[in-house]
Amino acid sequence: MTTRVETPQSQSRVGFARADITPPVGSYHRMWGAAMHERSTGIHRPLLATALWLEALDGSGRQLILGLDHCLLDRSEFERIRKHVGEAAGIPASDVHVSMSHTHGSAWMSRSRSHLPGGDLIAPYLDAMTETCGRIAIEASTAARPATIVYGTSRCSLATHRDLQDLVTNQIVVGFNPDGFADDTVLVGKAIAEDGRVLGTVVNYACHPTTLAWENTLISPDYIGAMREVIEGHTHSPCLFLQGSSGELGPKEGFVGDPAIADRNGRQLGFAALSGLEALPQPGTHFEYAGPVISGAILGPWRHRPMTSEFAEQSRRWQSKVFTVHMHYRMELATEAETRAELTEWEKRETDARAANDMQRVSDCRAKAEQMTRQLVRLAALPAGKAYPFVVSVSRIGHSLWVFTPGELYQEFQITLRKRFPQFAVVVSTITDDWQPGYVPPAASYGYGIYQEIIAATAAGSFESLTQNVCREIERLLAG
Repeated sequence: MTTRVETPQSQSRVGFARADITPPVGSYHRMWGAAMHERSTGIHRPLLATALWLEALDGSGRQLILGLDHCLLDRSEFERIRKHVGEAAGIPASDVHVSMSHTHGSAWMSRSRSHLPGGDLIAPYLDAMTETCGRIAIEASTAARPATIVYGTSRCSLATHRDLQDLVTNQIVVGFNPDGFADDTVLVGKAIAEDGRVLGTVVNYACHPTTLAWENTLISPDYIGAMREVIEGHTHSPCLFLQGSSGELGPKEGFVGDPAIADRNGRQLGFAALSGLEALPQPGTHFEYAGPVISGAILGPWRHRPMTSEFAEQSRRWQSKVFTVHMHYRMELATEAETRAELTEWEKRETDARAANDMQRVSDCRAKAEQMTRQLVRLAALPAGKAYPFVVSVSRIGHSLWVFTPGELYQEFQITLRKRFPQFAVVVSTITDDWQPGYVPPAASYGYGIYQEIIAATAAGSFESLTQNVCREIERLLAG
């Protein structure tokens, strides 16, 4: 019989810092192929950068996590930010992790788009954002103090499966699938200083921030903005959001132009996360059966007790490793020449549609041309060779595992890790330190015309190989 319940905890030095990184109104904003606008027209909510400094109490390990309200960045931009932040904070760039919230309301901030309307503002903006990231990294490290992060979970139904079979057109579309499974786990962490003050919180949840789509012309963090507002209004401290394995997950109500719906989605997640945060015990304790009490019935009360010295020692343990999993490219990967030829064809069709004043056809052709443009970006970013070098970073911080991966992984990745290591709070942060290689779907997703699989660069089986390798490396880390 279980008579003691331990809560995962990490004892370390913790510091948070926050800054506004909203691009100027009028800057390049188009994120969606179906969008007919190029520039942003206003601000729904500001985009934010949140820095979390973590340091072992004995100084044996440090890392800086930057959560940015952006959809994606070029690899060179990730590298530039990590290098600058590392130099500012006095740590190696490899100890800096830059994580995208993945909001699709932030625009595609790539210097390669500087020639487009509002694109002249991109490079100055990215340079300024990099400087801001360095500043808040220093602020977070300076503010760091001994604290305990207490972890827990709650549930939220915001995320839904988003691969839907359209029986009329006989194709699979990206849309709410009522029959599909969606991981509803909300992993939360609360950093509490020795004086009892809440320094900040962490929310790790898997759901594409795609409430707002092609009709939206406002700069927006999507649902994440309202989620933070709910939590920070209660805790009076910063909340760091980390995007989980959301490859096939999105909000039930999405692809709209109404910011009020994004706020409603955000409050749904915010209250669910707040429920998990409120359920956390005080740091340094476990929950223990206290023995029978004779009353009208024989009662069995439980009490919070100080954690054991062994559990306390384990909560201070710090181990990290970085490793590479080589994932084979798919044999049928399109070539640059093929993609450019298709781009030229769609641009010609768009010109013809404009001449015919067929605006629906213009929108469709623009979307297809945009798909080819993005495919060219992906192809150019893939390293030469037969396999993609997928770099994973794992840190064991007390009774938690922090897993940082690039690309977009399916929900089964985080589900598997949490099943394999149930004694740990497993934080899974995707689209971190790189956007490539994009989607990494399970083998069972190939061959059905699913969007994520169509644009995937890696071969079937890559997802399973990655998951197995990550589990194996975590086991080695813990054994060592």
